[in-house]
Amino acid sequence: MNVTMFRRAGLAAGLSVLLAFGGVVAAAPAGTGIAWTYASADAQVDAAFARARSEGKPVLLYWGAKWCPPCNQLQATLFNRQDFIERSRGVVPVYVDGDKPGAQKLGSRFAVRGYPTMVLFDPQGRELTRLPGEVEPQQAEELLTLGLAARRPVKEVLREARAGGAGLTAGEWRLLAFYSWDTDQQRLAGPEGPAGVLRELAAACPADQPELAMRLWLKALAAADPKAGPAADAAQRRGPVLAMLADAARARAYTDLIAHRSARLVRALSANGTPERAALVAAFDGALTRLQEDSTLSRADRVGALLGRIRLAGIDAPDGAKPAVPPALLTQLREQSARFDREITDGYERQAVITYSAYALEQAGLGEASDALLKTNLAKSHSPYYLMSDLSDNARKRGDTAAAIDWAAQAYEKSEGPATRLQWGATYLETLVELAPQDAARIEALARTLIDAAAAQADGFEARSARSMQRVGTKLQAWNQGGRHAAVLRRLQGRLDGACAKLPAGAAPRAACEAVFKAPARDLGA
Repeated sequence: MNVTMFRRAGLAAGLSVLLAFGGVVAAAPAGTGIAWTYASADAQVDAAFARARSEGKPVLLYWGAKWCPPCNQLQATLFNRQDFIERSRGVVPVYVDGDKPGAQKLGSRFAVRGYPTMVLFDPQGRELTRLPGEVEPQQAEELLTLGLAARRPVKEVLREARAGGAGLTAGEWRLLAFYSWDTDQQRLAGPEGPAGVLRELAAACPADQPELAMRLWLKALAAADPKAGPAADAAQRRGPVLAMLADAARARAYTDLIAHRSARLVRALSANGTPERAALVAAFDGALTRLQEDSTLSRADRVGALLGRIRLAGIDAPDGAKPAVPPALLTQLREQSARFDREITDGYERQAVITYSAYALEQAGLGEASDALLKTNLAKSHSPYYLMSDLSDNARKRGDTAAAIDWAAQAYEKSEGPATRLQWGATYLETLVELAPQDAARIEALARTLIDAAAAQADGFEARSARSMQRVGTKLQAWNQGGRHAAVLRRLQGRLDGACAKLPAGAAPRAACEAVFKAPARDLGA
C-alpha cells in the first residue's frame, strides 16, 4: 500500500503501507498509554537519545501522520494494547508526526518515507531493526521483545545470514523473517530490491525453522516483479504453499501475506490459464474466505481478505479491466462494508477501515456504493480530506471530470499540516493538469501557492515535502511539452529560484529545490 492497499497511505508503496495489527484488543485504561516523547526537531530527538543512553534503553521511533489509514490502524489496535504498552516501558518511545513543523527534516535524517514506519535503535543510535506494521499484535509484541534483546544492528545480522548464518540465533532469524523491508528504502537490499535477498535468506534458514523459511519464501515471491511471470522454481514451491493454505491454523499465521499479497503469490507460482493456477486460486480463495469470516482478526484484515478474493477473481483479466466478481462475493462486500460502518465506534479504526472498504468497493466495480460510504463518513472522519481524495479518484475513474476536480480542490482546501498540504496540493495540481490542462491561470496560481508554501517551511524541501514538490515540477514539465506554457514556467522558475536562494548552498534541501523543474521523471511516490 503505498502500493499500496491504500491509494495515498504512503506505504512504499504500497503501502508497504501496511494494515493489520488485528485481533481482540485488551485496551489500556485511560492515562496509562505509551509514554511518547513527541519530537519534530533534531534537538528533541537528540535529547531522547541522550535519555536512552543514560537509562540504557533502546529508542523506538514511530513516524506517522494523522490522516494515514495504517497509522490509525496502529492507534486503534496496537498502541492501546496493554501488553504492548507494558513492553514499551523498556524503550524510549519517540513519536514523530510528519506534519509538525520541521518533522520532514527528521524524515531525511532517519531515512523514513512511508507512513507508518517503526524503527528500533540501540542506546548509541545504531538501527537494530524496522518493525512491520502488518502482522498481528501478539507477533508485534514478540518482535519488539526480540528487538530489545538484539545484540547488534540488523545490517550485521543480514551480513552474517548471507554468509551462511552459522552464528545466528533463532531470534535473529525471526527478526530477519519479519523485517519491514517495505519501509527501509532498500537500504539493506540495495537497488535491486529485496526479492533476491529474501530468496537467499529462505534458502539459508535453518531446517528447524520451517515456518520462518516459509515466510521468507512467501515474501520473496511477493516481492518479485509481477510482470516477470512464474518463478523459476514455482513447481518446487507450489506444494508447500498449498499444504500451508489447507491447514487453517498455519494459514492464519500468515494472514498479513495471504490477505494482502495473494494475487502476487499466485502469479509468482503459476502461469495464466493453467491447471496449477486454478488450483492455487481455489486454495487461496478458501484460506481468504476463512480469514474473512474470522472474528478474532481485525476488521481491516477481514476487508483485506475480501479484497484479496476480488483480486483473485480478476487475476487473468486484461490489464486495467475490472474483475468479473461473482455476485455472491459482491453481496458479501456490500454487507461487510455496511456492517463495519455500523459497528465501528473508534475514530482511529474508522479512518482505517472505512477508507479501505471504500477502496475495495471501487475495485469490485461498485463505485456508487464506494462514494456513498465515503460521503456518509465525511462528517465522522477526523481527516475528511483523505476521503475527499478518494471521492476525486472515484469520479475520475467513472469519467466525471467536474466532480474529480471539485473533490480534489475540496481535499486540498480542507487538508491540514504543512507536509500534507503540499502533498494534497500536488495531487490537486496533477488533477488539474490531467483533466483541465487548458486552465492555465488556475494551474499557475496553484503552483505559485505551493512554491510559496514550501519556501515558508523550514523543511519544505525535505523528505516527503521535497517529493511533493518534485511531483509538481514533473507534472508541469509534462504540461509544458513543446513549450506550450513556457511563459508560465519561466515565471514559476523565477519564483522558485528566489526560494532556493534562501537555502544553504550545497545542502540537500537546496539541491532538491533547484531540481524541481530540472530533474527527469522518476519514482516520486508520496
